Formats: sequence, C-alpha cells, structure tokens
Amino acid sequence: MANLRKTHPLLKIANSTLIDLPAPSNISSWWNFGSLLGLCLIIQILTGLFLAMHYTPDITTAFSSVAHICRDVNYGWLIRNIHANGASFFFICIYLHIGRGLYYGSYLYKETWYVGVIILLLTMITAF
Repeated sequence: MANLRKTHPLLKIANSTLIDLPAPSNISSWWNFGSLLGLCLIIQILTGLFLAMHYTPDITTAFSSVAHICRDVNYGWLIRNIHANGASFFFICIYLHIGRGLYYGSYLYKETWYVGVIILLLTMITAF
C-alpha cells in the first residue's frame, strides 16, 4: 500500500507544503524566524480570542474581569501568561527577522522590503 500522505488529496497538499518542502542545503537557523512569526501570530490570535470571551472592557469592571480570568476560568492564568509572553516573543522574532534581512541583504528586493516595513509599522501600531 502506498504512503497515505502521498495519495490522499488533502494530506498530499499538507505534505507538499509542510513536510517535503524543498530547501537549499546551505540554509541556516536564521531563516526560521519567519515561520516562528507565523506561529506566534496564530497563538496570539487564539489566546486573544479565548481571553476576549471573558474580558469586560468597562472602566469599572475591567480589573475584576482580568481577576476572574486568572482565578475562575479553567487555565485562564495560563492563557493570559501565554498571551502576554507571546507578544514579547513575537517582537523578539520580528527584530531577529529584520536583523537577518539586513545581514543577508534582503533590502535589495525593494518590493518585498517595502511590504515588510509596512507590516512592521502596522504591527507596532496595533500593539501600542
């Protein structure tokens, strides 16, 4: 029987984009930060949605809703800490990703660089 991940239509797509992805032999670990950024963003969105389910943005009850999340919601303290530390890790990965781009001369590809700068500015506007 043939390998299921190479014959099933959906698994074949996942296999060709995630598992059997061709990569150059001289690639270094610096090239992982783009993927880490995507993973961090997904984690931030998911934990943010879980936190938003229990958060009250009213000026009188905001603090008590955060206390409720940490004390009464199952694993609410963990979700809140993952969300808070995930934001810091996200920006660390952004700065390392930019540093890698500067070191390897990725700014020579102007269109890609401009899109990256716009995404960075939008991220900073959203975060702060």
